[in-house]
Amino acid sequence: MSWDEKSFLEKLEGTHQFPDHYTFKFIVKPEHQAQVESLVPGADVKLKPSSGNKYVSITLSRLMSSSQEVVDVYKQANTIEGIIAL
Repeated sequence: MSWDEKSFLEKLEGTHQFPDHYTFKFIVKPEHQAQVESLVPGADVKLKPSSGNKYVSITLSRLMSSSQEVVDVYKQANTIEGIIAL
């Protein structure tokens, strides 16, 4: 994993009081859109294709129960080919 999970958990807990709404933003190729949307079942989804339609920006927002739940989504996202998390 390219990020420090413990540090990220501490930052989340310092900026959010869970349960809290959390917004995830990812960029992927369109063929991976369904995979990304499935990361956060029941989320509000906003899509924005790139100008050349090579990529799609996906914003997922949902009430998350804990900082660990947020981290778990990012761990799952990390397994999707070519994903960029913002």
